[in-house]
Amino acid sequence: MGGLSIWHWLIVLVVVVLIFGTKKLRNIGQDLGGAVKGFKDGMKTPDDPNAASTAANEAQAGTQQIPGKTIDAEVKKETTKS
Repeated sequence: MGGLSIWHWLIVLVVVVLIFGTKKLRNIGQDLGGAVKGFKDGMKTPDDPNAASTAANEAQAGTQQIPGKTIDAEVKKETTKS
């Protein structure tokens, strides 16, 4: 009485497809696959030390950071008297 049979899993699958739809599930699968592929690529250790820096540069090509100064600030809530 504690195990789930194949019929239980099929019913769960049908309910999930009805709730989310096939397009959203396909997008989730593609995103998950891309994340796993990126993780595997990141775990590979290259033989050439310059290859690691090249791969890091390619990965950060879309998100460049601009060096600058750090601003330390404090936020206070302004209270007005009505």
